[in-house]
Amino acid sequence: MATRYDVTGAGGLRLAAWDYGTATATGADATAGSGVTASPAAAAADLRAATGAAGTARRPLPGGDPEPRPGMLLLHGLLGRASHWAATARRLSPSYRALALDQRGHGRSGKPAGPYTPEAYVRDALAAVEQLDLGPVTLVGHSMGALTAWQCAVRRPDLVAAVVLCDMRASALGEKGQREWADWLASWPLPFATLGDVRQWFGVDDPRADPPDPVRGDFFAEVMSEHEDGWRPSYAPAHLLRSREPWIRDAHWDELARVRCPALVVRGPGGELGRAEAQEMVRVLPRGRYAEIADAGHLVPWDQPDAWAETLECFVGDALAERAGASPG
Repeated sequence: MATRYDVTGAGGLRLAAWDYGTATATGADATAGSGVTASPAAAAADLRAATGAAGTARRPLPGGDPEPRPGMLLLHGLLGRASHWAATARRLSPSYRALALDQRGHGRSGKPAGPYTPEAYVRDALAAVEQLDLGPVTLVGHSMGALTAWQCAVRRPDLVAAVVLCDMRASALGEKGQREWADWLASWPLPFATLGDVRQWFGVDDPRADPPDPVRGDFFAEVMSEHEDGWRPSYAPAHLLRSREPWIRDAHWDELARVRCPALVVRGPGGELGRAEAQEMVRVLPRGRYAEIADAGHLVPWDQPDAWAETLECFVGDALAERAGASPG
């Protein structure tokens, strides 16, 4: 079971936010029911009625006293969608109101011709935080979602309590990397006849699947939609390339230095973010911390879901306790 909330993003774009913890939630968390859409106004009103405070929903405890749950927004990467976060959200739902956002051009959110700029992604994420009363929020981002997370923290420090940055580089990627990525997208043998073919290509046959990786196959099967001629990705390759264009020339070290909330940099030994760059990111972040998860690649949360969830729970718990201890009164 999942609850969908519609959010109005930058430029009036309709975005879909998902609560995958609905099956274990009551009250405000179950207002929309089994996959039925709730409007932003209704969602916010239900949350305010249930909590009396921004950023928390309440679940009943055995003694009948409500317990507030801090807000969390999960941001997928450029090749992902919100549903990739379902297992993480369900793991966290007893303690956090963890929602996942289909970012523009992905999943069930709108797919406009543009813009696909960092500014647009940041405005969308902040709109979700505000309209769903999640702030002060913990932003958890994978790959491009991590870039959006730390840029949100710079833009609106009042709304962001902590950030988790999973396998996203701070250095500029360069023209060569963009050309290689465009060639890789063009190599996809679309359409796929079956989801089994999707898993075979991305998990085994794709030269980038070295060594073969069934987790990678499952990851890409999740983003496919069925059409009359077969299975195709739910996003447009041209939009992906446009989203990556700022990464070619822009490094982000100055931005990281302006992130004032606790920030956790997470990587796996087989990922795209090297250890030296990750540790430099931690050094530049004013309140940076580092975690390396063994036997994981770029898809850290899916390669090692238990270790990922434990790392996330430990960091967020400490960060919010530190925040509460620093609050006046």
